Amino acid sequence: MKDLIINLIFATLGALIAAFALETFLVPNNIIDGGIVGISIMASYITKFNLGIFLVVLNIPFLLLAYNEFGKKFIFLALYSVSALALFVNYFTAHFHSPITDNLILAALFGGGILGTGVGIVLKNNSCLDGTEILAMKISKKYPYSVGEIIMFINVFVFSAAGFLYGWEQAMCSTLTYLVAYRAIDTIVQGLSEEKSIRIVSDKGHELGQAIINNLNKTVTYLEAQGGYSKAKKTMIYCVVPRIELYKLKELVQNIDEDAFISIENVHEVCGKRYKK
Repeated sequence: MKDLIINLIFATLGALIAAFALETFLVPNNIIDGGIVGISIMASYITKFNLGIFLVVLNIPFLLLAYNEFGKKFIFLALYSVSALALFVNYFTAHFHSPITDNLILAALFGGGILGTGVGIVLKNNSCLDGTEILAMKISKKYPYSVGEIIMFINVFVFSAAGFLYGWEQAMCSTLTYLVAYRAIDTIVQGLSEEKSIRIVSDKGHELGQAIINNLNKTVTYLEAQGGYSKAKKTMIYCVVPRIELYKLKELVQNIDEDAFISIENVHEVCGKRYKK
């Protein structure tokens, strides 16, 4: 129950932020997002019906598709999030009668960033505001295309329709909005972690590992490895360090084994009691 309440609070916050972006930056400038949200905006523009109604009605069939796969909790949270988005959209429509900016580029950049932040908060809390990904997941199971490729294919038609409806300048700004929102979603869901994962292959693996533990106070994991060319047995060390300590680690490795092989990768998120300490 505690987790559900937290999910509902953040779903409400995410829907509020997304609705603010839609009604104060995007919709008044005839800029849309991709997927069901974009289709809803165009349908509302054509029919002059309430945008909130389209957001709920068009999402329901796709959410029902996810019932067997994601379960009751996800469906409940998704319906709640979409309904909250619709209510907040109606609120901002009634209270904001002009956009914050008339500059299309600024509207696309700031609107996309704020929209992506709201959607990302909702996604991070086990819910969603758009059923397009659910449809894409279903299609990808039957056909040899990834979820991302299917979503991109759908959005090509959405933004093309926006070009015919609003004009191609708005369509290009809509594409920019989608790209900015996508990056914002990625940042919110995956985090702003600056950690680096390190793999070190060395003949002095255990000596290096102990030095990392003593000097950097970081835990390490030893993996047994074999050289592909030399066939010699080696020890691989795996550890995660903050970016700011990366130069210390490389200097430490260089002092102990200058022939060591080091591989460095970005890490989106790190969990674990030992690491947090």
